[in-house]
Amino acid sequence: MLKNKKILIGISGSIAAYKIAFLTRLLVKEGAEVQIIMTQAAKEFITPLTLATLSKKPVLSEFVKDQTGTWNNHVDLGLWADVILIAPATAHTLAKCANGICDDLLTAVYLSAKCPVVFAPAMDLDMYQHPSTIENLQKLQSFGNQIVKSNFGELASGLVGQGRMAEPEELVEILTKHFSKNRILKGKKVLITAGPTQEPIDPVRFISNHSTGKMGFAIADKFAKAGADVTLVSGQVALKSPDASINLIKVRSANEMYEITKMYFDEADIIVLSAAVADYTPTVIAEKKIKKKDDTFTIELTKTTDIAKMLGQIKRPEQLIVGFALETDNELENAIAKIKSKNMDMIVLNSLQDLGAGFGYDTNKISIIKRDGSMIDFELKSKQEVAMDIVDEVIKTLIGSTIFA
Repeated sequence: MLKNKKILIGISGSIAAYKIAFLTRLLVKEGAEVQIIMTQAAKEFITPLTLATLSKKPVLSEFVKDQTGTWNNHVDLGLWADVILIAPATAHTLAKCANGICDDLLTAVYLSAKCPVVFAPAMDLDMYQHPSTIENLQKLQSFGNQIVKSNFGELASGLVGQGRMAEPEELVEILTKHFSKNRILKGKKVLITAGPTQEPIDPVRFISNHSTGKMGFAIADKFAKAGADVTLVSGQVALKSPDASINLIKVRSANEMYEITKMYFDEADIIVLSAAVADYTPTVIAEKKIKKKDDTFTIELTKTTDIAKMLGQIKRPEQLIVGFALETDNELENAIAKIKSKNMDMIVLNSLQDLGAGFGYDTNKISIIKRDGSMIDFELKSKQEVAMDIVDEVIKTLIGSTIFA
């Protein structure tokens, strides 16, 4: 269950930090990818070298990596993780996170996190029972964070009571259960298209568009995290597969994308067509590079296969198709027309008129329109968050339908 999961562990200054060596070893053994962030105080209890050796990744603690000015991007780290585990979480770190105090890399990553966060407190019993600590724990829980109750036992002070951090085996079990309960689409097959197509003019030139594939790759990642078996058919983009479990197939032309998509369509339960597919392709492809001669040059273009329309025609009742519409004018009318003409169940509409939306951005602003005419508008968000909104709406649509029967 933990294989290929990205787990970020934040260690604060407590004697319980020694347990993270054992925890890291267990997680890596399970196939998880572990990144560790330490506060300065945590280094007094366990060395970064020990944890870097066990995690097979450099341990981070500062914003700036070295004298060249290269920095550890807290936003990227918050987006990278599937879950963040802050363990041991001292009273000091709990208070900072609960009140938005950001004075180190760990708290900056926490405040940037888009994933679930789990706190495993560790402190002396009087500190654990203090009203301020109780209030901070309650506040963190109200934010949606998970609190792992501390154990009862002998403490570093010599006292006996509640305050011992949960054991590594317990934390592994908690993380395993977390990923298990969030895999609602386990056993379902999802087919996604992403990125641009390239239509060759000659051996060195092609017609394409500005799509980066970021939106489609983010959607594939979220479906994979929900337990689905994902096939991602992508045009040529500078992106790596977001999850090792995803079957990534790279194509170039609209025809190649159509042939591969059609090959996987029949077995798919959910189809998301987010690729920016060329509407036209050169009628004739020159065998050699076309030399510059005349002041003007004309290329005859032929329509490409309309992938969405073709798939809509062979769609089975139990399949769900999500389309995309990137518009510059008459956005709503065009999107609604596309739902009907291409037999889609819902369409994701975004407009190039909206600042921060469209090709190349890390953000997007969408509306989701369903077959019944209902529409949900979303504010400008990161594409990771937008992807989660889309997956959530797909799941809501499918609950009670034949796909979950």
